[in-house]
Amino acid sequence: VQLQASGGGLVQPGGSLRLSCAASGSIVSLNAMRWYRQAPGKQRELVATITSAGSTGYVDSVKGRFTISVDNAKNTVYLQMNTLKSEDTAIYYCNVDGRYYSDSVHVETFGSWGQGTLVTVSS
Repeated sequence: VQLQASGGGLVQPGGSLRLSCAASGSIVSLNAMRWYRQAPGKQRELVATITSAGSTGYVDSVKGRFTISVDNAKNTVYLQMNTLKSEDTAIYYCNVDGRYYSDSVHVETFGSWGQGTLVTVSS
């Protein structure tokens, strides 16, 4: 299963961006979907999570500003980012785990990472 992340770019403080992460392959179901980010010189941190049941979780620094959602029909997870701040500047990575058809009969679990999309918040 492959993930294709998109939607990053340059935005002014206070602006908005929406990131997308599309999963492709013989997907049976998505279990949990996450967005991480890694700022220059810092460790990668978990930003937001959404489960197949629709439960969501956010790191404190983005609560009230970011919203994670999923379109199960499109196997795509989104991260709507509003009121962006300079400290949100980072490479954003999606991470998805679920189940897929490894052949015509067998179902196996997978965990995949997207390639990362750069978000720069600057005036």
